[in-house]
Amino acid sequence: MPASRRQFLTTSAAALSGFALSGCGWTLASVNAAPTQTSTDELYIYTWAGYTDGDLLQRFQEMTGIRAIADVFDSNEAMLARLQASGGGGYSIIYPSDYMVQKMTELGFLQELDPSQLVGMEHLFQRFQDPVYDPGNRHSVPLSWGTTGIIYNRRLLAEPPQDWDYLWTHREVLHKRMTLLNDVREVMGAVLRSLGFSYNSTNPVEIQAAYEKLVQLKPAIAAFTSDAWRNPMLSGDLALAMCYSSDAHEVMGENPDLEYVLPLSGSSVFVDALAIPRTAPNLAGAYAWINFMLQPEVAAEICKRLSFAIPNAVGVELLPTVLRENPSLFPPDPAIGRCEGLIPVSDELSELYDRYWTRLASG
Repeated sequence: MPASRRQFLTTSAAALSGFALSGCGWTLASVNAAPTQTSTDELYIYTWAGYTDGDLLQRFQEMTGIRAIADVFDSNEAMLARLQASGGGGYSIIYPSDYMVQKMTELGFLQELDPSQLVGMEHLFQRFQDPVYDPGNRHSVPLSWGTTGIIYNRRLLAEPPQDWDYLWTHREVLHKRMTLLNDVREVMGAVLRSLGFSYNSTNPVEIQAAYEKLVQLKPAIAAFTSDAWRNPMLSGDLALAMCYSSDAHEVMGENPDLEYVLPLSGSSVFVDALAIPRTAPNLAGAYAWINFMLQPEVAAEICKRLSFAIPNAVGVELLPTVLRENPSLFPPDPAIGRCEGLIPVSDELSELYDRYWTRLASG
């Protein structure tokens, strides 16, 4: 199977597995044990590495009197498996991605949110207030978002890419100097969009057409990788890579020649959300954390300090212009309006996608 969309974000955290990071209330969750809730003055959070820091936890405690302790996970699947194995443990807030919100809702794992206890939902951009994966935000509140697109070196390409078809029309120039993600749904989705189909196509004829078009490009592709493109892109060995916007934003800070573009025909947009497990022992603390994160000032600080694109429209207005107009964080229309969130497909269709992917990798 191809790699998950989400990669482990901080190698330093991995090196400290099982130990608390000094003074910030952050630990890496033990593989075998989940925390036990001992007080209503404590709130256990299960989140992505890099999604919180000591300053954020301290500010929450000062405002609410609740001490937040954050454990981290490296994939949605690992998070779900651990919570299932522990019966939910002591976590009262978790950070599932969009498709995992849908899956956990179907499994009956998430609390249905009480709108009367949420403060600040009106601050969200309209497109985040009724998402496909969680209509009406009944079980989750969006925290951060991003897109899948193209990072390129403008010094190496005379004509900048604007859409996915650029990879085919310029494949001689890009021969062995471009990479695509190691993710079947993302790569096939991009090709589907280039053909005018949905990123989430369930039509076998359309999926086959995308595969056949991808076969034409295969000889020019240096590798399928979700992370190893970084150093070659920085050194100039690669001219272009398909990547996630959050990764592009990070790498662009190291090389001013690198630019990120969201293809005009559309791509995928992903969301990481806040949700409350059905077994949450500190419900009041969970709502306090969500409302804290919905505050525009807090959202803006998260974007500035942790480099997340935020769905909080009021928070965005508080950002400095250099961030607010950064296309890797906040891609402009019309491309963003043509993006789709990845939606789980049936087992039968998943097997079809995987069969094509296996042929491509082995061909």
